[in-house]
Amino acid sequence: MCLRPVEPQSRGGISVAVAVALVALVAAGAKAADTALPAAAMLAEAFPGGDRTEAFAGQPPAAPVYRDGHLAGYVFSTHDTVGSVGYAGRPIDIVVGIGIDGVITGAQLRRHEEPILVIGIPERRLKDYVAGFVGLDVTGRLRDSTGARAAGIPDIISGASVSSVVIRDAVLRSARAVARSRGLLVGDASAARLDREGFAEAAWPDLMADGSMVRLRLARSAVEAALGPPPGQAAGAPADDTAPFIDLYAGLLTPPRVGQSLLGARDYNAVLAGLAPKDQLVFVAANGLYSFKGTGWVRSGRFERIELIQGNRSIKLTKDNHRNVETLRINGAPEFREIGVFVVAGDTGFDPLAPWRLSLLVTRQTAGGNEVNAAFDLSYALPARYRIGGEAADSRAAGGPPLWQRMWRDSAGTVTALGVMLAALTAILVFQDALVRSHRRYRIIRLAFLGVTLVWLGWYAGAQLSVVNVLTFVHSLMGEFHWEFFLLDPLSFVLWSYVAVTMLFWGRGVFCGWLCPFGALQELANGIARKLKVPQVAMPFGLHERLWPIKYIIFLGLFALSLHSTNLAVVASEIEPFKTAISLKFMRAWPFVAYAAALLVAGLFIERFFCRYLCPLGGALAIPARLRMFEWLKRRHQCGTECHICAIRCTVQAIHPSGEINPNECIHCLECQTLYQDDTICPPLVALNRRRERRAALSRTMDTPKGADAAGGAP
Repeated sequence: MCLRPVEPQSRGGISVAVAVALVALVAAGAKAADTALPAAAMLAEAFPGGDRTEAFAGQPPAAPVYRDGHLAGYVFSTHDTVGSVGYAGRPIDIVVGIGIDGVITGAQLRRHEEPILVIGIPERRLKDYVAGFVGLDVTGRLRDSTGARAAGIPDIISGASVSSVVIRDAVLRSARAVARSRGLLVGDASAARLDREGFAEAAWPDLMADGSMVRLRLARSAVEAALGPPPGQAAGAPADDTAPFIDLYAGLLTPPRVGQSLLGARDYNAVLAGLAPKDQLVFVAANGLYSFKGTGWVRSGRFERIELIQGNRSIKLTKDNHRNVETLRINGAPEFREIGVFVVAGDTGFDPLAPWRLSLLVTRQTAGGNEVNAAFDLSYALPARYRIGGEAADSRAAGGPPLWQRMWRDSAGTVTALGVMLAALTAILVFQDALVRSHRRYRIIRLAFLGVTLVWLGWYAGAQLSVVNVLTFVHSLMGEFHWEFFLLDPLSFVLWSYVAVTMLFWGRGVFCGWLCPFGALQELANGIARKLKVPQVAMPFGLHERLWPIKYIIFLGLFALSLHSTNLAVVASEIEPFKTAISLKFMRAWPFVAYAAALLVAGLFIERFFCRYLCPLGGALAIPARLRMFEWLKRRHQCGTECHICAIRCTVQAIHPSGEINPNECIHCLECQTLYQDDTICPPLVALNRRRERRAALSRTMDTPKGADAAGGAP
C-alpha cells in the first residue's frame, strides 16, 4: 500500500478510529444471548413428558429422568460424554435425551463456536436440524452397505456440511455411549463388555507397553527360511537383515484410550458415529520392504495379504471396510510407511473381548516360475483395562464412499457449472488484450459475467465467500487440520482453490472484481444509478488513500478477536453484509437489512463503497496480493504525467495520480485497459493518430503531380 507522507496522527487516526468503532458496533449489536437455561426448560426440550430428573452421575455422566415414578430414560451432554469438538477444534455441546428403548427423545444445541453456521444459515434451520434427531433409534445400523442413510437421520444442512457432520457424530456417539453404559443396547449391564466410554490421553509408548498395540518385526532371513531364497540369490547366501522385511503393528482401535489418542477426537468421533452397535475398528500399520496392503485390493476389493482370524473363524478385510489414515495424532509414534483402519462388522461374529490374530501372507515366485507362500501371525489379546460390564458395540457403517465423496457426487451439476464459469473467466483474463480492444464488447461480457456471479453464483448456488472462511481456515491450521472437512463443501472448495491460484497470477482482484456476488451487486446497482443520472461523488485522493487502511484494520481486528473467541469474531464479521444481501436474499431482521441497504445506497454515489473501505475479506486477500508473478495491466510513461483519464475512471480509484496501479486495491476490472487501447480517448494514442494523419496528408500532397490543380479547375 502506497501512502503519501502525512503526519502520523492524521494518517492513522481516522482509519483506526473508524475501524475499531465499526467492529465494536457490530459485535455489540449482534452479540448472541446467553444460552443458559433453567433445568426445567432443559428437561422440557430434551425429554418432553418427564416429571423430574436427578443429578448427573455415572460414567459417562447422565441424569436419570422419571415419568410417573418410573425410570423413563436419561438426559446427557455430548461434550461431557464424548468431548465433542467442532469445525475449528472448539467445543460443541448438545443436550440430548434418550428413552430406555434407545430412542432419542429430544436434542437442543447448547454451545458451539462453529463459524460456518453463521454464513447464510438461519438460526431456525440449525435448531430444526438438531431437533431432527428426535425419534432416531440408536440401537441399529445407521448406514446400509450402499452408504445410504438410515431413516430418522436428518439431511446435512446445505452450506454447513462440515458442522452438520460434527453435530451428527456428537449426538450419535454420545447417545450410544450412554445407552451402552446403562444397559439399554444389550439389556444386561452386568455382563462383560468392552469399555467404549473411558478415555485417558496416552502416548505411543504407553500403548505398546500395556499391550494395546502389538508388534511383529519380520526379518528377511526369517522369510527366506520359510520360502527359500529369492530368484537370483544363491542358496545358502546370508540374507541382508539391515532393514526389516516388515515391521508390523496391530491393535483394537475401538476403545477411546486407543482410538482417540491415535486419531484425535474429531476423526475418532467421525469414524465411530456411523457404525452399528457391534461393529469394531482394527488398526494396522507397518514399515519395511513388504506392503501388507499390496496393490491388488484396488482392483479386486479384497486385501489378499492380511486377514483376521479368531478361533476357527476367518474374517476377510475388504476395500469397503477400509478407512485410509495418512497421519497419526498421537505423540511418540513412528513414521509409518502405510496405515489402515478396518471396520469389522458385528455380523461377522467377531468378539473384541476374545483373543484374535492378524495373519500376514507372503508370496514369492521361485526361479522355476512356481509360487510359494507362507503365513506369519501377529497375536492380540485385549488388555484387562478395557474390559468392563456390558457387551461390545459401536463403530462406522461398512460400505459406501466417504461423506465428502457423496457430497461431490450430489453436487456434480453445480460443480460442473462453476467449472465452466471459471474456465470462461480464465479465458477473459488470459486473452484480455483481445477483449479490451472493443469497449462495447468488453462491457457486454463484463455485465453478463457480473449478472451470472450475482444471480447464479450468489443467490442460487449460495457460494458467497466470507472473511469467516479465512478465519476458520487459519484456526484449522492452528488446530487439527483435515482436508476432508473443507472438501465437504464442493463449491466453496473449488472457488477458494481458484482464488488461491489466480492470486499468484493476477492478484486479489480476480475474486473481488469478478467472483464476489456482493461486489457484482454494488457495481450493477451503480451502473443503473449512472444511467439514471445519479450524481457521483469524486473522493479526493488524499482522503481516499487515508480510508484504505480501514478494511485491513477490520480484518486484523477480527483475527485478533477470533483468537479470544471464535463466536465473538463471527458475530463481529456481520460487518460484511454478504449473509444478509446474498445468502439470505434480504430475508432477515430489519437492522441487518437496513445496514446492507445503507451500504448499497452509498454505493450508488461512490462506486463499490464497501469494497473500497470496509471489506475485511478484501483486506485479507490483499495482504498477499504482491506475491503475483506477472504484471498484466499495461501502462505508458505518459500515465500520471500527461494523462489522468484512467485514474479518474478507475472503478475503485486504485490508480495513483502518479499513474501507478495499487495491486492491493485493484479489482482487475480491465476498465483502464479499454482506455489504454482506445485511440479516441487515450491522449498518447490520439496524438499518434494525429501524427499519422498529418504524415498521410503530407504524403498525399507530395504524391500529387505538378500542375494537376491548375489543370483541374482554374475558373
